[in-house]
Amino acid sequence: MFSAMQLARDGAEHHLAALGLAELATLESALCEVPGNRPGTRLHASPALSALLGQHAAIGLLASRQLGPQSRPVRALLFNKTVGQNWSLAWHQDRTIAVRRRIDTPGFANWTVKSGIHHVEPPFALLERMVTIRIHLDEAGADNAPLLIAPGSHRLGRIPEHAIAEAVRRLGTRACLARRGDAWLYATPILHASEPARTPASRRVLHVDFSADPLPNGLEWL
Repeated sequence: MFSAMQLARDGAEHHLAALGLAELATLESALCEVPGNRPGTRLHASPALSALLGQHAAIGLLASRQLGPQSRPVRALLFNKTVGQNWSLAWHQDRTIAVRRRIDTPGFANWTVKSGIHHVEPPFALLERMVTIRIHLDEAGADNAPLLIAPGSHRLGRIPEHAIAEAVRRLGTRACLARRGDAWLYATPILHASEPARTPASRRVLHVDFSADPLPNGLEWL
């Protein structure tokens, strides 16, 4: 039987019932206008959502315990899998951040625009100081596409694409099962993947990146 995962050692830890029924209802109300027919939606400019992610709210508190008082949410996405949108995602590291506008800056590369939002790859050391929290609005059981991670991969630095499969084979994989209201806390650079659900059902997850670092050269977090 697997032991419980730890953030420092494995790059992930499970927080049971991180949100109560009232907090879940508030979160769902904040997300009620987000289209439900997309695999993933980038979120911004949502005061109601920002209040739920603040330092002293249940979600933000998980991050500030790791990052300190300067911790703040810097990117949010809503993922959903359904019978009609039963997608998959290959093994990868998250390597981009979202910023307010493009300012070419040494060490920041591969600029893209996604859903009208500027994204860029920062120096990898910045990503290594970040954490990601995934809040489950639905159950993610073994048959409903739980996130898969390679434990310990957050300690390997930037992993070249050609080396990812070997790293996953060597480290093994763990499925991050969750009930509604649970949260998973991850080291942002951890290798992760998502398979299609074997028994498709709604599987909504709010994915939020947190950082305590300022950005240089006038760059601003979104």
